[in-house]
Amino acid sequence: MELAKPVFPALPQPKEDSEDWTYPMRREMQEILPGLFLGPYSSAMKSKLPILQKHGITHVICIRQNIEANFIKPNFQQLFRYLVLDIADNPIENIIRFFPMTKEFIDGSLQTGGKVLVHGNAGISRSAALVIAYIMETFGVKYRDAFTYVQERRFCINPNAGFVHQLQEYEAIYLAKLTIQMMSPRQLERSLSVSTENIFLTT
Repeated sequence: MELAKPVFPALPQPKEDSEDWTYPMRREMQEILPGLFLGPYSSAMKSKLPILQKHGITHVICIRQNIEANFIKPNFQQLFRYLVLDIADNPIENIIRFFPMTKEFIDGSLQTGGKVLVHGNAGISRSAALVIAYIMETFGVKYRDAFTYVQERRFCINPNAGFVHQLQEYEAIYLAKLTIQMMSPRQLERSLSVSTENIFLTT
C-alpha cells in the first residue's frame, strides 16, 4: 500500500534589501514570514502601538509564565486578538503541546489577511521555538533548516536545549499526523490492521 506524501509550499526567499543585524535590533520585532513577526515584549508595549499599527498587526501571541504576568501582558485587547500561553523558559517544559494551537492561531490570522506578532519576554527562546515549529510544519522542513531561516531574520534567537530536543522530535510527529490526515478510511483501516498484526508477531 503506497501512501501519498504531503506536499508543502516553498519557503519564501529573503528580501534582497534586508538589513545587517545590529545589537539594538533584538529589542525590535522582525518579519520572519510575510505577515508573521517575532520579537520581545518591548516590541508589544503600549508605547509601540504606532509601530504595530504601521506594520498592520492584527493578532498577537503573548508567551509568559505566571510569575511574569504582572509585566508581560496583553496591552491592546480592544484592538488586537490575543492568544496568551503560559510557558516557562525551562528545558523540562513541554512546549510541543502548544505547537498545534499556535499553528491554528497563526493560520487563522494569515488566511484572513491578518498579521501576527509572536513575543515572549526577550523573543529569543520560547517565542522563537513556536515560530520554528510553525515553519517546520507549514513548509515541511527539518529543525535545523527552520532554525537557520528564523535566525537569518532575527539573529539573537536561542531556544533552550530542551526546546531544541522537542523541536527535533516534532518533525516525525507532524509528518505522521499529516500522513494520517491524508489517508482514506480504507487505507487507515488497513494500516491499523497491519500494525496490530506486527504487534502480535513481536510479542
